[in-house]
Amino acid sequence: MGSLFSMANTKTNQSEPSEISPNETCKRQRLSTSSNEECPRLIPNLPDELSLQIIARLPRICYQHVKLVSRRWKATVMSSELYKVRKELGTTEEWLYLLVRVGENKLLWHALDPRSRIWQRLPIMPSIVDEEDSQKSSSRLWMWNMVEGIRIAEIIRGLLGQKDALDDMPYCGCAFGAVDGCLYVLGGFSKASTMKCVWRFDPIQNVWKKVNSMSTGRAYCKTGILNNKLYVVGGVSQGQAGLIPLQSAEVFDPFTDTWSDVPSMPFSKAGVLPTAFLADMLKPIATGLTSYNGRLYVPQSLYSWPFFVDVGGEIYDPETNKWMEMPNGMGEGWPIKQAGTKLSVVVNGELYAFDPSNSVDSGRIKVYDQGEDAWKVVIGKVPAYDYTDSESPYLLAGFHGKLHFITKDANRDISVLQADLCSNLDSSPSTSTPSSPKSMEDELWQESAQTDAAVWKVVANRGFGHAELINCQVIDI
Repeated sequence: MGSLFSMANTKTNQSEPSEISPNETCKRQRLSTSSNEECPRLIPNLPDELSLQIIARLPRICYQHVKLVSRRWKATVMSSELYKVRKELGTTEEWLYLLVRVGENKLLWHALDPRSRIWQRLPIMPSIVDEEDSQKSSSRLWMWNMVEGIRIAEIIRGLLGQKDALDDMPYCGCAFGAVDGCLYVLGGFSKASTMKCVWRFDPIQNVWKKVNSMSTGRAYCKTGILNNKLYVVGGVSQGQAGLIPLQSAEVFDPFTDTWSDVPSMPFSKAGVLPTAFLADMLKPIATGLTSYNGRLYVPQSLYSWPFFVDVGGEIYDPETNKWMEMPNGMGEGWPIKQAGTKLSVVVNGELYAFDPSNSVDSGRIKVYDQGEDAWKVVIGKVPAYDYTDSESPYLLAGFHGKLHFITKDANRDISVLQADLCSNLDSSPSTSTPSSPKSMEDELWQESAQTDAAVWKVVANRGFGHAELINCQVIDI
């Protein structure tokens, strides 16, 4: 056998020229590359259907390198067909998309793969606005006169952290949502005008694209996902006499790229104020929106900035296309995040809300008990650092079947914490031996954040400098 291979090698050597010129080598390399690019199959000797299933089983984080294999592989990774296969195979992955504000007015999206703990930065959001919006008015004074007086304008300036925020920030007061594997940015202020425009980010194509605009210009509206449709409710719009609270609602169908009207919120409890003076002074506004049990739950308040008075809320049922009053215990006990807004998330069918404490570096997580119509504390201590200079110091998210809390740690790094609910801490699995000082720091934070209801685990963290948390969304593709 050995002599057979020896003879074969000898014949091969005799048939080849003794030297190959550099030009010939380059020519062969070009031909080899061309043949690879023109290969009729993704993986040689395998049907494309099988190759597609192999690629669909790869982690999404690998696709950036997969694109470099060939033009066909790049086209495959950026095709909708691949992600349909991933859904059929059950290999889709939930990534966290986090929006931060850096500096005075720079908004940046970052995507986190929780399994690999790798962050990726998204392309910058377009700063283009509709001409009809940008031509309305650009005067700073016009905006401040539109709001109810100079004193209130100063309060708004202070909350936003800068005097010229509404003129310079292209997406001040915008809303966000994620549906059908895409990220959406809706409305907001631009040069003191409320916008109708909607932008969609496609993580497969890695591009922002403008889609059909809303029927009404809105800022600070609330969004929710129901039956794979994006609902938008409330917010404020501009009027000749000032900012007008909106009771209207509309819904976007990503499959048809169209908006449809939804019946306006009745705000029934807003009409029971004892005097006409209070009814004229206090304006109804939606302070949150959660998709829960197949319906939209909208907590509401009456406000005269900066004062908010809770008035329960209302529920939209898509089957009847009608609004109904929210149960008293649910509406009145819904914890308030700050400035009247209510932070909540649904995980495994349970509705959770964050209840900030009056003391520094603490807070609680409450869960809604539908049977008793009451909010109950499920996590007694949340490791939330009190940064009073932050407009949005913490966020809630749900992915991988767990509740997550996003905040800044003692070093002002943004941390994503996972709540592992348990009945007995002694029975909780022990953590592995840390391999680095950073791991030791994470473990110490976990130990300090243990309560009788949960253990907090650091999923990922990253330093964004003095970045401020704005919003987060979860996309599963």
